[in-house]
Amino acid sequence: MLREKRSGEPSQGRWRVLIVDDHPLVREGLAARISAQPDLQVCGEASTIEEALALIRTTHPDLVIADLALKQGSGLDLIKQASTSRPCPKILVVSAYEESLFAERALRAGAQGYLNKQELQGSVIEAIQAVLRDQLYLSAEMVRRLAGRALGGKPLVQGVGALSDRELQVFELIGRGRSTREIAQQLKRSVHTIESHREKIRAKLNLRSGSELTQQAVRWVLEADR
Repeated sequence: MLREKRSGEPSQGRWRVLIVDDHPLVREGLAARISAQPDLQVCGEASTIEEALALIRTTHPDLVIADLALKQGSGLDLIKQASTSRPCPKILVVSAYEESLFAERALRAGAQGYLNKQELQGSVIEAIQAVLRDQLYLSAEMVRRLAGRALGGKPLVQGVGALSDRELQVFELIGRGRSTREIAQQLKRSVHTIESHREKIRAKLNLRSGSELTQQAVRWVLEADR
């Protein structure tokens, strides 16, 4: 029988970390930095949601480091599914996506921290240690944003920020050149459902046509990938 570890306590003397990213060089770099720490060890690496969930079940990591941009799915879906595992690992998102748009979504999905890849080299160990010790890890700017919303009430959300998690995922895939049928296959949804998402996205972004939607999505993806 699996024993639930106490909060703040390594499960086997060293904290076990699972790395989920579809770029081998990123996984390699993270693994090297983590393995150099005396209280951390890498227990596995994955590039897809399916691989990650299988490794969570078999290796029981204390922490999952997850990118949001995965070739075969969304990191937000991985976070939601991983959060139902028992024992439940802590989750740190390490992503190139804009923190102001995705950090709160990641926290709602079940993550405990968000680190932009631009800050990876100098801050990743600090972020890992904070999350493992039950601390929320965000940039100072993001903490100020969340505090402002809590104190002043939730402002009207506009633009891409108004999209739901699924709509944002569809919007990104449109920007990456996927057809409606390809998006439906990847997300395991019907073509009709994806078409409905497209119409809702177009309405929320005040776009007049499908071609405008595609152009806007492509521009957004190019900005996000910088």
